[in-house]
Amino acid sequence: MTPSAPAAGSSTPVILTDANFEQTIRNGQTVLVDFWAAWCGPCRAIAPSIEALAKEFAGRAVVAKLNVDENPRTAQRFNIQGIPALLVFKAGKVVEQVTGAQPLNALRQVLARHA
Repeated sequence: MTPSAPAAGSSTPVILTDANFEQTIRNGQTVLVDFWAAWCGPCRAIAPSIEALAKEFAGRAVVAKLNVDENPRTAQRFNIQGIPALLVFKAGKVVEQVTGAQPLNALRQVLARHA
């Protein structure tokens, strides 16, 4: 699967960019986007949880990651000031936002509310 053609069936996080972001959040699925950066310790700490959610919600939701350093336009558009920031989109609109490292169960509950 190419990063430009994400699907809800993916069991690994989809890599988002400024170029494919809009197409992904408007695909009709619930989409959880992890805004992160390589230098961010808390972002690395939740990475295994993001991977687990991608497997658990495969077919029900898209779990995606967007590197804020490589894709500043999208991060600025959503006023991302602290990372990790996790935004849940439905029909292209933000329906929930969580900032900071959260335990897997908390992230699971956030996504389950919308998937």
